[in-house]
Amino acid sequence: KKTKTGYSTDEGVLEQLSLQHTVPGLLLDYRKYSKLLNTYVNGLPKHLEGGRIYTSFHQTGTATGRLSSSEPNLQNIPIKDEAGRKIRRAFVAPAGKTLISADYSQIELRIMAHFSGDMNLIDAFAEEVDIHKRTASLIFGVAESAVTDTQRTVAKTINFGIIYGMGAFRLSGELGISMGEAKAFITRYFHVFAGVQDYIETVKEKARKDEAVRTLLGHRRKLPYINSSNRNLRESDERMAVNTIIQGTNAEIIKLVMNRLDGLLPGTGARALLQIHDELIFEVETPQSYAFSMILKEQMENILKLRVPLLVSIHQAANWGDLK
Repeated sequence: KKTKTGYSTDEGVLEQLSLQHTVPGLLLDYRKYSKLLNTYVNGLPKHLEGGRIYTSFHQTGTATGRLSSSEPNLQNIPIKDEAGRKIRRAFVAPAGKTLISADYSQIELRIMAHFSGDMNLIDAFAEEVDIHKRTASLIFGVAESAVTDTQRTVAKTINFGIIYGMGAFRLSGELGISMGEAKAFITRYFHVFAGVQDYIETVKEKARKDEAVRTLLGHRRKLPYINSSNRNLRESDERMAVNTIIQGTNAEIIKLVMNRLDGLLPGTGARALLQIHDELIFEVETPQSYAFSMILKEQMENILKLRVPLLVSIHQAANWGDLK
């Protein structure tokens, strides 16, 4: 696409073009591996101090309340492909110790269920079913056992996209489908999860009145353009209104857990290493790893009482890359 400074070569544009020609795909690969090489392979060793790397966390680094990390940013090391996992495998537990990760399962969808009160979402989480397969079953009108991988992918994309204000245009691009198909999927989704749609509209309406939103525990974010005559600015603030409540509440929950665990760590053989938004990573004396895992799971799952249960997955490994 054409921009003010020339033709755009951003990731989204190149991904679309790669469907038509091999060169854009090669350019994307080059950028990915160049980033891995310069930022991580060559960059991380520069931060070594006594065999460890220390990052800086920022309490006020994001508008939603999430912690951010810098110098170096350890929250952003890739995990979705093997190249990124190899970078993470370089972080190894000392002899006699084990790394433990504890991450919330689909916490932002669970927070949406809590706020919206949508019974289809609440029931799915209460029954501990595959939420994306259940969603696909409901919007496509088929039995859960008959849901195809393609249908589940559509449902998963919409489930997470709704939180970030995804519209038909973006959905069509992510799934490689027509605008008409994307609109139809979103319409079906909101027909099934009417409580979610009602909640989103209620949030926007209140945000227009207050020009701000609040998270579960009261973090306030101003939305100065929510009533703007400029459509792009207005719609951006509308998306942020919903996303801030969900993502900000997620941030509050993990911070509550961190504070709670800080007082419990002495005597457990555990040391907190890293927070990555909805995940905590610890280094634990290997003989005490199971006992600490149980403490971790119990504290995280019971930190707050929501309309749906909080579920935590625990993983152990000798290095960071093998934790999942």
